[in-house]
Order: sequence, then C-alpha cells, then structure tokens
Amino acid sequence: MNKAQYIQLFKEQLKGLPERDLEELIYDYEEHFTIGLSEGRSEAEIADSLGNPKTLAKEMKANYRISIVEETFTFNNFYRALFATIGLGFLNLLFILGPFIGIAVSLFAIFVSGIAIIGSGLFVIIASFLPMLFHNVPDPLLAIFVGLALGSLGGLWTIASWYLNKYFYLITIKYLKFNVKIISNRRMNND
Repeated sequence: MNKAQYIQLFKEQLKGLPERDLEELIYDYEEHFTIGLSEGRSEAEIADSLGNPKTLAKEMKANYRISIVEETFTFNNFYRALFATIGLGFLNLLFILGPFIGIAVSLFAIFVSGIAIIGSGLFVIIASFLPMLFHNVPDPLLAIFVGLALGSLGGLWTIASWYLNKYFYLITIKYLKFNVKIISNRRMNND
C-alpha cells in the first residue's frame, strides 16, 4: 500500500471527527511517511510499520470519543464512546456490552424504584386527606407520618442510586480507556 492509499483509507475511517482534529491526525501520518522516505524506506514499508489504517482509525475514534465524554457528559457522547470501543473487536462485544447492559438496567431500575417509593409516600399523604375515596386510612396523622417516612426513604434511596450510577459511569470510562490501551499495545506488539 502506498502513501496515498494509506492516507485515503485512514481518512475514510475517521469520518465523524471534527475537521481540525482530522487534519491534525492526517498531518501526523503524512509526516511519518515524509520521515520514513527521507530515511530511504519505501512507502509500502512505512505503511506496514504504521499498521492497518482501519484498526488505527478505530483506536483514534475510540480515544477521541472517550475524551469527549470525559469533558462533557451526555448520554449520546457516552454511548458513542461505548460503541466506538466495542467496535475495536468482537471480544469487546461479548465482554463489554452484555455486562454493561445488565448493570445499567439494574442501576436504572434501582433509581426508578426510589422515585416510586417517593410517589407511594406522597400517595399515602394525599389519601389521608381524601377519606371519602380511600376508606382504609385509619388515622390521618399516622398516614402523614407513614407518607413522610416513605418519602424520606425514597429520597435517600434515589440519592444513593444516583451516586451508584455516577460511580458506574466513572468506572466504565476508566475501563474503556484501559481496554483501548490494551488493544493499542497488542497492535503495536504485533506490528
């Protein structure tokens, strides 16, 4: 593969990156070719030493997506980083996506259950003021106390689940970075 083919394939695989970052990456790899040619190496040798441009571009995109989600958290940025990392290899699909979905759904369910507990506390308080609709409320004062206790428990539950979700997010980002690093090191050792 010559320089033009390598750069073109690399550029195609980096679609979606901002133009400034794309130009900087392309410039860096053109510089590798310039230095290699000045040392008397052929374009094919340089291309081989740089590695597969598709794999290299996937790694660059994954690193870029992870850096974006570290700067600004949005669900869109987070899932782009997750799927960019998963795209690095089939084993990532097996070892990252399945457990991630299971844990994320569980944490979301815990968060929603906290909100439901708050809602049930509010419902008990409201029911105490409407005895004509809810006949099984024995004492309005007791119902208000139980409603406040449920609301407080639900609030604490929701706050705790919020922190669990936050730490899960931070651990996931660290794992994605670790995963990209391992794949990059493996590619460099194989080249």
